[in-house]
Amino acid sequence: MKSLFARSFISLLISALIFAPISHAADSVNVTATVTVQNIVIELFGTDGAIAYGTITTSSTKDTTTAGVNDTEVVKNTGNVNEDFAIQGQDSTAWELADTAGSEAYTHKWCITTCDSSPSWDAFSETGYEEFATGIAANGTQGIDLQVGTPTSTATYTQQSVDVSIQASAS
Repeated sequence: MKSLFARSFISLLISALIFAPISHAADSVNVTATVTVQNIVIELFGTDGAIAYGTITTSSTKDTTTAGVNDTEVVKNTGNVNEDFAIQGQDSTAWELADTAGSEAYTHKWCITTCDSSPSWDAFSETGYEEFATGIAANGTQGIDLQVGTPTSTATYTQQSVDVSIQASAS
């Protein structure tokens, strides 16, 4: 009886091995994946972020070059990607920002190359940001000089804030 049982068991085991699905050993590898969040940041570098043009007459200009108030602003990319810089002016309390000076209208302009020797001044837009530097690498800087032009006539003889905003975006 034992031999019949042993033969049946062996026969059953062989059938199970023959008709069972073939299985293979598994293998795997890991893929190392990293990600960095884009960080767009600017700061004024080596400057205090304030320009004092002083008191000037109507229909006059004053700038930040060495021959002017000697206060070139330097913008630094402190982010982690290449950045483009843009600038925008605004109206003061009493004066409107314009392409050309007029009654109660002042001008504000910017320059980034040869500003001390032969500047090429670009007027601020009245409606939005204007790009003045592109592809500034992380930790890179860009100097920018500004020029204000007073109105041809005005009823306001108090100090006006003629602020500008500088914006960074990814290149």
